[in-house]
Amino acid sequence: MSAGSTLQLALDLSGTFVFGLNGALTAMEAENLDIVGVVVLAVITALGGGIIRDVLIGSLPPAAFRDWRYLVVGGGAGIAAFFARRLWVRVQRSITVFDAAGLALFCVTGTTTAFAAHLGPFQSVVLGTVTGVGGGTVRDVVIRRVPTVLSSGLYAIPAACGATLTALALEFHFYGGAIAVVAAAACFSIRMVGVRFNLNVPVSHPSVTGKPRSNSEEDS
Repeated sequence: MSAGSTLQLALDLSGTFVFGLNGALTAMEAENLDIVGVVVLAVITALGGGIIRDVLIGSLPPAAFRDWRYLVVGGGAGIAAFFARRLWVRVQRSITVFDAAGLALFCVTGTTTAFAAHLGPFQSVVLGTVTGVGGGTVRDVVIRRVPTVLSSGLYAIPAACGATLTALALEFHFYGGAIAVVAAAACFSIRMVGVRFNLNVPVSHPSVTGKPRSNSEEDS
């Protein structure tokens, strides 16, 4: 296995683990799920983005089903979170931190995977971003809440920034371990700064009553 492949696998499995933790913790916070439900949501969160990416680039079956380590790491993260839930509850920000870490790692690996499939830099950035936000989006849909990517302006944007740095490095042939770390750190930092200072992009504000305005109100 080449150094590049080893780096890619290490980043992918690390992202799978932290997103698995995030999915499991979110499940325990949002729903009264048993261990099976927690592990299933952990696996969905950990592998959802990568599966969407692989389907879009025509890499079938997806890597999650070709390499047993992805399922084991994702499921193992869910089991670890379930049995150590009292520890995680004490760290109130752990869900957000793990989400940001998974986002950071997957936006890098998603971009490199797309680039390796001979897609252009722009397409690779798009798929890198999709890889980062995909698992969290599927997680939120499963637990019946508005996906974070649709309600938080600094969620897809950090992933796109990390993916862009990665794509530029790949396009101009200076991608390596250090660049991967820098791109992931940039994504993680932007996401956490957004959370810390409650930064966002403009959002829609529906009327308080939820009723459509009358013609006289529109003309006033």
